[in-house]
Amino acid sequence: MRARARPWIGRLAAAALALLGAACATASPPLRAQITPAPVQLVEAPGLLVVRNGLGIAAPPGDAPARRTAEILADLTARAGGPRLRVVEREGAIVLRRTPGLGPEAYRLEVTPAGAVVTASTDAGLFHGAMSVWQLVTADGGRIPSLRIEDAPRYGWRGLMLDSARHYQSPAFIRSLIDAMAAHKLNVLHWHLTDDQAWRLEIRKYPRLTEVGAWRVPAGEGPARDVDPATGSPRLYGGFYTQDEVRALVAYAAERQITILPEIEMPGHATAAVVAYPQLAATSSPPKAVPADWGIYPNLFATDEATFGFLQDVLDEVIALFPSTYIHVGGDEAEKHQWKESPAVQAQMRALGIRDEKAMQAWFTQRIEKHLASRGRRLIGWDEILDGELPPRATVMSWRGIAGALEAAKRGHDTVLSPAPILYFDNRQAAGPAEPPGRGWIISLKDVYAFDPAPPQLTPEQQGHIIGLQANLWTEHIRTEARAAHMLFPRALAVAEVGWSPAARRDWKDFATRVPAAVARLRALGFPAAQSPFDGKHTPTDPRRRDSRELKTCSNAITLALEDDAPANGPRAVFLTDIMNPCWIWSGAQLDGISTIEVDVGQLPFNYQIGEDIKKVTVPRPRTPEGELEVRVGGCKAEPAVVAPLKTAAANPAVTTLKVQLPPTAGAQDLCFTFTRPKIEPMWAVAAVRLLPGPAR
Repeated sequence: MRARARPWIGRLAAAALALLGAACATASPPLRAQITPAPVQLVEAPGLLVVRNGLGIAAPPGDAPARRTAEILADLTARAGGPRLRVVEREGAIVLRRTPGLGPEAYRLEVTPAGAVVTASTDAGLFHGAMSVWQLVTADGGRIPSLRIEDAPRYGWRGLMLDSARHYQSPAFIRSLIDAMAAHKLNVLHWHLTDDQAWRLEIRKYPRLTEVGAWRVPAGEGPARDVDPATGSPRLYGGFYTQDEVRALVAYAAERQITILPEIEMPGHATAAVVAYPQLAATSSPPKAVPADWGIYPNLFATDEATFGFLQDVLDEVIALFPSTYIHVGGDEAEKHQWKESPAVQAQMRALGIRDEKAMQAWFTQRIEKHLASRGRRLIGWDEILDGELPPRATVMSWRGIAGALEAAKRGHDTVLSPAPILYFDNRQAAGPAEPPGRGWIISLKDVYAFDPAPPQLTPEQQGHIIGLQANLWTEHIRTEARAAHMLFPRALAVAEVGWSPAARRDWKDFATRVPAAVARLRALGFPAAQSPFDGKHTPTDPRRRDSRELKTCSNAITLALEDDAPANGPRAVFLTDIMNPCWIWSGAQLDGISTIEVDVGQLPFNYQIGEDIKKVTVPRPRTPEGELEVRVGGCKAEPAVVAPLKTAAANPAVTTLKVQLPPTAGAQDLCFTFTRPKIEPMWAVAAVRLLPGPAR
């Protein structure tokens, strides 16, 4: 058994301790090997290997993949501030060696004072062993305790999904994400490339998919005022990936033993495609512009031969770019109204003997699966593809909890667990104003680590159909690359350990001692992993100020931390709000001596496709054309103590500070903030509240 981890020293480790706010110890404790994810078996021995600048990494002569692994190890070590190593073909301090008989991703690592030897049967095993060496050699100034590791993964699918449709990320960022994943033995990057709001992948036979479908005007008054002088119209936002860029990323990932899994959404989430090519739509009145709303659109692909020809052409180009066994075809949230209203689809259903629109989607999926199978690929889709008969080789990605995985396994289908909310990394990971925008739920590092991908409801045979797990980063509310990195790591480290380490080896306290060093290494590589999981429970420090994320919402129907839509450039405010009932409570505000309240308010677009639920949104009737801010003392059921018109704020797309006089009030009181408005949009929100003292009254 591995000895319990203890505090560590060294440049990166000291940085990790700084993240925790800990002071460095004056005496150096014994070195302890710390690797994430935890190996199957790690046994330490007396002695120490010291890796210094100029030492060699030896790969077998003529073994090009092993040599490339050695080059990556040397590069990552130097970039993380560790020793500068050379790649050699003969003797080296670190040796990569082939041997038959180990599993597909298994490796053995032996460290003695004379050197380190990684042994594996496959390219993947060699690479994973090299990444364990990387973690060790960068942890304590190149000093590694003697040890022996026997290691292999629990699951073959250990993935992250990146949504590049809602917001475009640069190839440089994706390469940095691949490095972060590879260093911790994550091996699938699911790339969400198409959706209602954008089509990001160049398809040469259909150039309008990216010429038109990759660009939109963001929602809100701010973007509407951001006029491009070259066109005289609001500036377009977007981008796409050329096929050359994709090939380079696929090759970069493959060298690091990561498969990039492309996703092309169908039959729903098709709006960007049908804007580009209206003949693909299932409706006679397709949309004319790529939309900027979030949520579920009604737009579906048609089901005629021309549309299937288009989809097959697209998939053929996708297959040529991505060598992955699987192709993801989405299948989720396909609202069926357009098929119900289409005479052509209804006639086709009658001719095929298909009873309803759910069965029609199953037929659609079966047809796409046959095309993929004819090209030697396998179909994977979200758990809605279980509605109806599913082709035997199709695999199910379960996102609506684990119910889809349970059903898939019981029906004999392979499945990947990716349930919301626990593995949806657009949920915030901590409270407080330092956390970026995202969904209102808080899914902590510890929450993710506690997830069990082996549901006890399944028999051992059914358990065999669970091929792994995956966390998803949907980016509706995650506009920047730095925020994407923050939301992904360190929670992705928990996914890596849950997916790799044996269940019996998982130990939250031990994992928590290893995470800061892992985060420090990532940040040394330039990947801005989050520090907030180490900050502890957030407590407001200023008794007279609250950020909206330090206030309570009055309900939790759809709570989101939303970024302002203005200014076009520079910092923007973040509002924590329930879009169904915009209402905030400052519990127990100390009002002794307070005469004035300052409230920072902003207006947001109501850019949410929520169907019939739109009728449930609270829109209190205003007294003035623009509406008012209402402040209540003593809770939300009290009559408004202050009513402040929004006329001035309505002219400003960014944040406006409203200063209102408070009636004489004493003691601790609940303050409640709400808005009236003439219509559902704009949606008003509180960014921050300040209590200002004044003369005695």
